[in-house]
Amino acid sequence: MAIIKAIIGFIEVFLLSCINLPFATDVSYTNGEYVAPEITTPMYIVEDGETDFVIVTSDSPDECILTAVSELQKYVKAISGAELEYITESELEDGAKAIVIGETQLEKEITEVDREDIGEDGFLLYSDGTYLLIAGGNSRGTLYGVYTLIEEYFGVRWFTPKLEVVPESEDIVIDAAMNRTVRPSFAIRRNSCEYSNDEYRAKMKVNVSFWNEAPEYGGALNYVLWDVTLDVLVPDSLFAEHPEYFAMNPDGTRTTDHVCLSHPDVLPIAIENARAAMLACDRETADHIHIGQKDNSNYCYCENCTALYEKYGSICAPTLIFTNNFADALDDEFPEFTYTFYAYGETERPPQDLTLRCNDNVVPVLCGLHKACRSHLLTECGAQDGNETFMNLYGDNEPTIAEDFANWVKVADRTYIYDYTINFLNSAQFFSNFETLQPTMQYMRDIGITGYVYNCGDGHYAAFNELRNYLYCKVMWDVDCDIEYHMMDFLKAYYGEAAAPYIKEILDLQTYQIKSTAHAFDFDWHYQSGFYPIATIFRLDSLWDKALNADVTEEQKFNIEVANLSWEYFKANQFLGEYFFLNPFRLQANEELYDEFLAHGVHRVSSFGLIPQDKENVDFMLRPFNWK
Repeated sequence: MAIIKAIIGFIEVFLLSCINLPFATDVSYTNGEYVAPEITTPMYIVEDGETDFVIVTSDSPDECILTAVSELQKYVKAISGAELEYITESELEDGAKAIVIGETQLEKEITEVDREDIGEDGFLLYSDGTYLLIAGGNSRGTLYGVYTLIEEYFGVRWFTPKLEVVPESEDIVIDAAMNRTVRPSFAIRRNSCEYSNDEYRAKMKVNVSFWNEAPEYGGALNYVLWDVTLDVLVPDSLFAEHPEYFAMNPDGTRTTDHVCLSHPDVLPIAIENARAAMLACDRETADHIHIGQKDNSNYCYCENCTALYEKYGSICAPTLIFTNNFADALDDEFPEFTYTFYAYGETERPPQDLTLRCNDNVVPVLCGLHKACRSHLLTECGAQDGNETFMNLYGDNEPTIAEDFANWVKVADRTYIYDYTINFLNSAQFFSNFETLQPTMQYMRDIGITGYVYNCGDGHYAAFNELRNYLYCKVMWDVDCDIEYHMMDFLKAYYGEAAAPYIKEILDLQTYQIKSTAHAFDFDWHYQSGFYPIATIFRLDSLWDKALNADVTEEQKFNIEVANLSWEYFKANQFLGEYFFLNPFRLQANEELYDEFLAHGVHRVSSFGLIPQDKENVDFMLRPFNWK
């Protein structure tokens, strides 16, 4: 029955692509509702370009608090021209109006601050007409409170590392009875998009850098070793003398594709190499180390590993046990460290025997989303099976990934998600995950996932990557925020007020069409990316023309041109429009598309190779997905 249903669905899709139909845009990006900051009783920080407020900190503020002070001064001056004086609390005169930043003795006179309740990275915004208090659970939380004040109350926006919008006004006003405690939805948040730096990450409330210490921005989660690390902990150079340290193939031979984690001699070697790296790092900042297998699908078939797979019902068992033992051996000397491991590829399924648990300082990094359909809800759709079968591309899939995540939470006190949101095979092409972005992350929050690490973009800003990066930061911080509000806010600034409605309809049309006719996976070929009725193709072409000819700035026009490349790339791969294979000018159209890619700084259409920089090396008879 399922096969018949899939076949009928495929036939329907094919037929619908050949006829004109009304344009369907039944999509919903958000289930949150934006509420503007309320002002019942005005409290003027700046009035008519003048201020009678001062900024106050403790007498010994740390680097992060000083950053918060300078950022508040910078943006108040940029908005209004007013200059806020900075003093320490011992210099504050009685009766003076003050913006109090961070932990001070003044708090006792203003309001009770329960930092344990606020939590790490959270903050309190409190005002009483005389004082405005910005108090974080830690210094980084205080800085986030300052950035929230600047963004939500003063109207500043940081849409990309290169696009900042600062309004101009002689008045800066907040509510005199503000009392707002804010906490992040996820304790761990990472999105390091193109051109990011420590400052931009802090503005977007991202607290994972992997490598940068960033003490002036409150520090960040920092790894001694990250990603593929078993080749460092158990070097391939050992293979010549000790092949038994490495994975056994089904035929009994050994390979360096993976490490045999059940071999008793492997753990001491890994511990010794990890200890050397941990001692060499900056102990003030780095507090994570990772067990990461090589990026392949092989695993060990030796007798001991196989017995563990069978006992615990998952290939992850040796990895989990190894990481627990690894953490136990190093914990006394490095008690501040967290030990993470990948649940990825062959190890992504959790143990069926739930008596196998992670230590309290061991965290699985769950990578299952790299196989998840992104155009349908995670709780309703399933996984790419690795084979380009008819059922996998067009049938109904079971929500095994959502179920796996729910079971991982049962065996670990903390869990991090590693998310991928591009099509690696066609990274220059529209990726349909905007509608599922929020409900996916809400599901993660609801089942108890504690961290969200996002692998963004592909070294370029095509395929709406800048919009996607911005929205991911918003949802990682507040999973119930109004995505549609933030989307339109971005579109108006990035593409221009006149073009934004056309870009929004383009997003709606493509999102709807893909979810109605296909799945969207991280490894989709060009022909898996949905089917478009002729009328919809014409409609999209018309919308792009209107956006490209809208009254916008040169920078905004450039951004529209970059976004349009994703649509042109799709059409060229599908032989649509001017790229129709019988069109005598098709080669010229392909060449013009190639020129536009390079002219707009898009140097790859796939994660697996750059576009040739020499036009002589490009065969324009081929479709663009072959330009690598």
